[in-house]
Amino acid sequence: MSMEKLGCCESFLKSSKPYFAMISLQFGYAGMNIITKISLNTGMCHYVLVVYRHAIATAVIAPFAFFFERKAQPKITFTIFMQLFILGLLGPVIDQNFYYMGLKYTSPTFSCAISNMLPAMTFILAVLFRMEVLDVKKLWCQAKIAGTVVTVAGAMLMTIYKGPIVELFWTKYMHLQHANDTTPSSNSNDNKDFLKGSILLIFATLAWASLFVLQAKILKTYSKHQLTLTTLVCFIGTLQAVAVTFVMEHNPSAWKIGWDMNLLAAAYSGIVASSITYYVQGIVMKKRGPVFATAFSPLMMVIVAIMGSFVLAEKIFLGGVIGAVLIVIGLYAVLWGKQKENEVTHCEMLEPTKNINKVTEDVEANNGTEMKYSDSMLSTIVISTPASETILKKTSQEP
Repeated sequence: MSMEKLGCCESFLKSSKPYFAMISLQFGYAGMNIITKISLNTGMCHYVLVVYRHAIATAVIAPFAFFFERKAQPKITFTIFMQLFILGLLGPVIDQNFYYMGLKYTSPTFSCAISNMLPAMTFILAVLFRMEVLDVKKLWCQAKIAGTVVTVAGAMLMTIYKGPIVELFWTKYMHLQHANDTTPSSNSNDNKDFLKGSILLIFATLAWASLFVLQAKILKTYSKHQLTLTTLVCFIGTLQAVAVTFVMEHNPSAWKIGWDMNLLAAAYSGIVASSITYYVQGIVMKKRGPVFATAFSPLMMVIVAIMGSFVLAEKIFLGGVIGAVLIVIGLYAVLWGKQKENEVTHCEMLEPTKNINKVTEDVEANNGTEMKYSDSMLSTIVISTPASETILKKTSQEP
């Protein structure tokens, strides 16, 4: 009896590993948003932060790529190099810089909510580049379209409408004190910055979605060298981020970093949000697929909202809550439609195999002399049957 309980516990822990892994990643992402927000508020230049983040990520991932994937490396042609160059430009440069600027002007909770638009934006880009086929008669396709519309509507609502503050019992006093300290002019400036930050976050999510679309193509070349691909993208992105920083930031003191929150933000983002996250997500996606991995992203928004209200006394508005709920509903509609599409595609791929097995069984049942045809058979099937002994002897006697 004890052995059965031990076996059940072991089976439960084994099946629960992907869940624990993805939940842990959401806590890691939430910590990155909070720490980065504090660093940006203290004056850290976001261009420099992007450089340090991906330089640290490259240094952490490169040894693993060298030891585990140094054999049979794909040749870097001009086409592959351009793909890597664009990936580095979309991810480390455009996505991260726009995201950090949007995070600086808004809040961690709002930034996480806008990031949940990623599956919907990826779906739109995949349709535009003919990587997705629309069949509006199918229920799963209708779910993806409706989810995309709801997600975009939720993001627009969060951007345009703020509404009253949603009070939490542990932040009520801090919100009242902040309201007494602010002036009407500062409130108008906050509204302008909030709108600017919202637009920047939408562009950052669009760049992130574009990265996924291009990455799906280059992964065919680096299917067995994912660590190498991550290292190359981070390294090229670091060089591009350095060039952008030299153009945009002319103050040499911005590069100074000490044993403070700025170093913690760069190290935490590079190690946790880039290195560990890429590796764990890759393992989970191989076992459970991208739908399972993406489904946990709304949890990060909830964790950031709770942590932000404690650490930053973050104000949560009614418009943000309603918009976040709409985004989550649209997100799961898109994910549900994608999952159903994968199931249908998987069944269609297995159907020819079933037909061939059926034909083989019919042939074996009739000793290779008859075949039972069915409507679901393939149009052309080649079957070899053993010749009889009489024919073999006759053939051997011929000169």
